[in-house]
Amino acid sequence: MSERAPYGTWKSPITAERITGSSTSTDDVIVDAITSVIYHLEGRPAEKGRCVLIESETGREIVGKDVNVRTGVHEYGSASAIVHDGIAYYSNIIDNRVYKVSVKEGSQAEPITPENKAFRYACFNNHPVEPRLLVSILEDHSNDTPSTVINTLVIIDTKAKTVTPLVSGADFYALPKFSPDGTKLAWQHWNHPNMPWDNSQISLADVSLIESDKKSTLTLSNITTVAKEGCSNGFLAWANKKTLVWVCDISGFINPWKYDVSAKKAGPIFASPVKEDFGGAMWLLCFFPYAIVDETGKVGVFKAYRDGRIVLYRVDIETGDRRQIENPYVVVESMRSVSKSTGTFTFLGTQVDQSEKVIVGSLGATDTASFATATASGAVSKGPDFDSSLVTIPRGISLKVPPKDDLLHVIYYPPHNPLYAGTSIDGEKPPCVVNVHGGPTGMAQQGLSWKIQYWTTRGFAWLDVNYGGSFGYGKQYMNRLWHGWGVVDVEDCITASQLLAKQPHSLIDPNRIVIRGSSSGGLTVLGALSNSSNTEVYAAATSLYGVTDLVGLVKDTHKFESQYMFSLVGGSLEDMKPFEKRSPINYVDKINRPLLILQGDIDRVVPKEQAEVVYESIKKRGGVVEYKLYPGEGHGFRMKETQCDALERELDFYERALGLREGVKL
Repeated sequence: MSERAPYGTWKSPITAERITGSSTSTDDVIVDAITSVIYHLEGRPAEKGRCVLIESETGREIVGKDVNVRTGVHEYGSASAIVHDGIAYYSNIIDNRVYKVSVKEGSQAEPITPENKAFRYACFNNHPVEPRLLVSILEDHSNDTPSTVINTLVIIDTKAKTVTPLVSGADFYALPKFSPDGTKLAWQHWNHPNMPWDNSQISLADVSLIESDKKSTLTLSNITTVAKEGCSNGFLAWANKKTLVWVCDISGFINPWKYDVSAKKAGPIFASPVKEDFGGAMWLLCFFPYAIVDETGKVGVFKAYRDGRIVLYRVDIETGDRRQIENPYVVVESMRSVSKSTGTFTFLGTQVDQSEKVIVGSLGATDTASFATATASGAVSKGPDFDSSLVTIPRGISLKVPPKDDLLHVIYYPPHNPLYAGTSIDGEKPPCVVNVHGGPTGMAQQGLSWKIQYWTTRGFAWLDVNYGGSFGYGKQYMNRLWHGWGVVDVEDCITASQLLAKQPHSLIDPNRIVIRGSSSGGLTVLGALSNSSNTEVYAAATSLYGVTDLVGLVKDTHKFESQYMFSLVGGSLEDMKPFEKRSPINYVDKINRPLLILQGDIDRVVPKEQAEVVYESIKKRGGVVEYKLYPGEGHGFRMKETQCDALERELDFYERALGLREGVKL
C-alpha cells in the first residue's frame, strides 16, 4: 500500500552501488563489413573504466584482460576499433599502439604500429582491395602543447607494421573512408579556430595502389574539396562507389547531402531544407547519424532530432523522398549498416523506460521497420535490473521566455515512486535538481538514465536545461552561445528554474532548487552562483570537474578545444579581458550558497588546480564548501568507486543543504 512522505525523503531501491557497480556503458557499435557480425565497445566502471571489445551476440570478449580499447585522439577519443573479415584492429590507450587480433577464441594480439606512446590513433578504415592497408588518424603528441600537437592521416601497413604519412596540412582530420572499389578516399578536415560543427570540409582524392611481392603502397592524387565551404560538413559515408553522403548545416539545419563522383556535383538530398537536425555536434567520432541499407546505395536510414527526441526516416538518396519510421527509441547513436542485402542496420538505442541496448533494425515496407536486441539473453551485462514501475517519464517542454516569447527547451522529470502516493505535506512542491549538460554544444536527451531515477524515486524533480547553444534545435539556437558562454547558458538555467516554479507551471519549490553540472556545465553552475542576474536562485550546487578559470583554460587545455573559447567568449590571446570577465574564479567572493566540488586529479581538460583555488577561497572566508579529489580520474569519472562515491556524496550534500534529514543542516 502506498504511503505519503515529504518530497526528497522517500526511500528508494535505486542505490548508487547498484547503478554504478554493475552498470556498464556501450561506447560504440562496430560491424564487420565482410561477415556482418556485430561487435560493440563496452565501458566497465568496475574494471577501473576499462573498455572492452565484445562480440554482441555471444558476449564474448575479443581482447585480453590487460587491454583498454580506447584512444586519446581529440582528447575525448572514440572510433578506437574496427573489425574486418574476422580481424579486429584497435587502439590500446595503455601504450597507444594499434593491435590486430583474430576474433577467433584464444587468438593472440600483436602490435602493428611502432612503440611510441606520443602517437595516438583513431578512425580506422581498411582498403577494400588490399585490407592489410589501414587508413587512420595519427595525432602526434611528441611536442605536447596545444599549438604543437600534429594531426595527420596515415597508412598503417598491418603486415609490415609500418606507418606512412598520407595527408597533412589541416589542424584536424576525421572519418577517412575508402570508396567500395578502393579507387577513392574521402575525409573530413577543419582548422582552428573552428570546431567541426562550425566550419569543416570534405575532401576527395584518387587512390593509386601499387602492389609488389614484398609490399603494397598507396598514393593520392587529384585532391579536391567537394562540400560547401563556410559551413559544417561531416559524418561522411559511401552509399556506393559513385555517391558520397554526408550531413551539412548550410540551410540552418543539419540535413543530408551527397556528391556524384561522375558528375563531380554536390547538392542536398532533400528538394527543400527540412527544419530538423539530422546529426549532432561531433564531440565523438563514433556517434554516426545514419546507415546505408541497400546494395545499390539508394536507401538510407537517418535519424533526426524533434522536440528533444529522435525520429527515424527512410530516405531515398536519389529522389530525396523521406518517410518516418515508427520506433520506440528516443536516443539513437552509432548507426551502422549490418547487411545491405537484407536491409538491416544497428545502433545504440535507448527508450524512456529501458536502458541503452545494441539494437538491430530491419526495414519492412516503405515506412516500417522491426527492431530486436543484438545481444543474446544474458550474454552482456545490462547493468541494474529495476522494475519499470519505478521509472518516471520525461516531459519535453518548450518554455516561452518574456518579453518576446523566445523558446527555451527543457526536459522535466517529476518525482515518482510507486511506494509513495505523494507528499504528506499539504501544498508542498518538490525540491528540484537542475542539471546543466556539458559540451557546451551538447544536448540533454530523454533516454532512461538510472542516475536520474536515483533522484526522482527519492522525491526530487529533475530538470535538464537545453540552454541556447545546445544542438538539435537548429544552428540559430546553437549560435545563441556565440560569444555568450557564461551568460546565455547561466541565464537560461536561471530563467528555466524560475518559470517552472511559478504559474502556469508551478512544478517545483522555488526555495529548494539545486543546480549541478559537469565540465562546461560546471562553469554554468559557478557562474549562476557568482556572476548572474540572481545569485540566490539556487539553494545549493555541485560542480563536477567544472571550468572555473577561462584564462587558465585557454593556456592549459588540449589542442581540440584550445581555440574554441574565442568563439564562445570572444577576445584573443592578446585580449584576455572577456575571459577574465566570464571566469567564476574572479567572483568567488560572491558565492554565498553551499557548494560541492568533485574533481579528477589527472584531468587534462580542466586541471585540478582550478577547482582547488575556488575551494580554498570559499573555505578561507568561512563559506560552505566541500571538495573531493579522485585519484586516477580524468575529465569524466570512469571508475566504479568514484561514480558511486560521487553520487552518494552529492545526495548527502543536498539533504543537509535543504534540511531533508531531521536535525541535520549545513
